[in-house]
Amino acid sequence: MTTGGCAVERSLFGNRDYRRLFGAQVVALFGTGLATVALGLLAYRLAGARAGAVLGTALALKMVVYVVVAPIAGAFADRVPRRLLLAGLDLVRALVVSALPLVTEVWHVYALIVVLQSASAAFTPTFQAVLPDVLPDERDYTRALSASQLASSAETLLSPVLAAAVLSLVSFHWLFTGTAVGFLVSAALVVATRIPPARPVVRARLVDRITAGTRIFLATPRLRGLLAVNLAVAGASAIVMVNTVNYVHDALGRTDTDVAVLLAAHGAGTIVVALALPRVLGRVADRSVVLAGATALCVGAGLAIALSTAGSGAWRWPAALTTWAVLGAGAGLLLTPIGRVLRRSARAADRPAVFAAQFSLSHACWLLTYPIAGWVVTATGFTTGWTALATLAVAGTVAARFLWPRNDSPATARDGEPRSVERADSGQGTR
Repeated sequence: MTTGGCAVERSLFGNRDYRRLFGAQVVALFGTGLATVALGLLAYRLAGARAGAVLGTALALKMVVYVVVAPIAGAFADRVPRRLLLAGLDLVRALVVSALPLVTEVWHVYALIVVLQSASAAFTPTFQAVLPDVLPDERDYTRALSASQLASSAETLLSPVLAAAVLSLVSFHWLFTGTAVGFLVSAALVVATRIPPARPVVRARLVDRITAGTRIFLATPRLRGLLAVNLAVAGASAIVMVNTVNYVHDALGRTDTDVAVLLAAHGAGTIVVALALPRVLGRVADRSVVLAGATALCVGAGLAIALSTAGSGAWRWPAALTTWAVLGAGAGLLLTPIGRVLRRSARAADRPAVFAAQFSLSHACWLLTYPIAGWVVTATGFTTGWTALATLAVAGTVAARFLWPRNDSPATARDGEPRSVERADSGQGTR
């Protein structure tokens, strides 16, 4: 493999199996984006003025399911052929979203959301654990992580536009149809992909299998640091995910179009960083990049607090665009190297458990920050709520600096057990 940027990029997408997996990810992402818009409209049809409460409850259910189901799914990742597992989960998701337009009661929505997100909680970490096996070369894997982040950011920017185009022609029910088609295409691409079988795990007890990823996290210094970083991400990014609409309308007095523009500024910050990261990670340690991202998130949260205390003035709009772009760049700096850190922190057999633990633990942090961004901001205002979120972001960043050893060893676990991971780190003086 040549080292020139274009040649490496061609080599990455020249890998047929990765190309199909990437295609499956893209169509599933855009399908999910359409479903997000459609779910909001469905909630309004069913609940009217209470639509916000319905969506808030659905979001909370999603987080709870992610926290609970992901480790259980990781425990059985080696017991089922991964290609069939991923395709089957796509089919489950297609069936659920096909049923959503037929519901007549709010509780029907909640029940289907639990099933849908349970499938997603099993699919996502399994898919993430497959990539290192399909792309064993670290440079290719790094570029794949960057490409995944670009796809996710592009979906955030383009799905609302695509949904608006569809809604200009047909009713919102067809958005669910588009989502189902996306999941079916994803399943077909996964079935056509050669996915290496998962390495068997020797743990006999079910409880050991379910808790293996979390125990490896708690026993490995760099992963304990990563856990603290997850808190920083959830604290700062909740400002964007939850409060953008109200801030644009209530504080700035601007339009729905400006909501999309502000979210686009956040996505643009992420995309710019994702494009640059593969070259940066070839020269800069993962720890430095991750901590730089966490620091950028803290800066962005601080800028948001400053904006919330400012008076009126036309300057607030460009300042908000800059702040949201900084928050996007901070998130972009974190998301690509996190996959690299997880990959080298466990042997191949334990990757499903470790990726599932990251998925579960990171969403546990979101389960803490979403209510603050929603309920505290609603009750007390932007300044108080954002100060609480920024405090969590700063606490996570500071904790990560102490928990993640500065001279971090690249060694990984040899037998997948927590004590082995700890020995691998401490053997290089990084404990």
